[in-house]
Amino acid sequence: MPVLLLAPWAGSIADRVDRRRLLLCTQLVSTVVSATLAALAFAGAAGEWVVIALSGALGVATAVGVPAQQALIASLVDEEDVPQAVALNSMTFNLARAVGPASAAAVIATLGIAWAFTLNSLSYLLLVGGLLLVRPRAEERAGRSSLLGGVRLLRENPKLAVALLIVMVAGFGSDPVNTESPAFAHAYGYSDAWSGTIVAFFGAGAVLAALLVAGRVAGSRGRMAATLAALGVGMALFSLCPWLPLGFVFLAVAGFGYLGSNTSATTRLALGVLPSQRGRIMALWSVAFLGLRPVASLADGAIAGTVGVRAAGLVLAAPALLGAALAVRGRRSLRAD
Repeated sequence: MPVLLLAPWAGSIADRVDRRRLLLCTQLVSTVVSATLAALAFAGAAGEWVVIALSGALGVATAVGVPAQQALIASLVDEEDVPQAVALNSMTFNLARAVGPASAAAVIATLGIAWAFTLNSLSYLLLVGGLLLVRPRAEERAGRSSLLGGVRLLRENPKLAVALLIVMVAGFGSDPVNTESPAFAHAYGYSDAWSGTIVAFFGAGAVLAALLVAGRVAGSRGRMAATLAALGVGMALFSLCPWLPLGFVFLAVAGFGYLGSNTSATTRLALGVLPSQRGRIMALWSVAFLGLRPVASLADGAIAGTVGVRAAGLVLAAPALLGAALAVRGRRSLRAD
């Protein structure tokens, strides 16, 4: 909710202030919030509403920090290296998604929940240390920018809106892995413990895509069609496959398509605006990538609860397949012209 509600303000702030300092502030706030949760967990006072309230506070820090974080990436490298930086940054999301839950489970099993929160709070300090070391390239800052500045950018350049739509479609297509991995494990006849392996194979495909697409510029229509098709077809076949080892192969294909699509679209967004506008456009990126994920999860869960998890996987793969078909059609139209 904070990402959805605060995106206009967060993007405007990220374009008007020093992004590095803004990120330092949000990371320190996140450290304090997580440390508070750890202390309350040690005291046995971390009830449901306490967790919900502190999650909301952490969400506010995330909502403010993400546009600045994404916009800062382009100022850490030369412009021709932005696609590599975006690809490697996208890879970290998928590594974290695979490694984070597994690490948390190991810590909880050995040290307990309170220590998991403690280590999480310390993890924010790693980025604080990194921010203190780097020296981003000086870029022009925006003057007074309206809260609807990002929407105005989309109206002036419809290609940015298409890139945001691709980010959203890729997020929807990958949601069954995030939300329904335990249910998929059951559908294949395995226990919840296999849900981590399901996520890991999807992440492995994404990491492979990051290594292969790094160094390339934003993809053509044909490449975008191919990566969206890989995501949609991979998720659909994983949802239909009766044998889990073969399903892992389809998952890796879906992960490859997911990161390939997301990286190309994000690169287009980063390079499609002026440096002083990146905060506002990346605020909209945060809505497409993070803010709308709960909507996908609710739809995913509702479909899975009604007609089964395999049907949910097929339904959420459909937008990626439709996007691939539209990209192919657009490419043919350009050739005909």
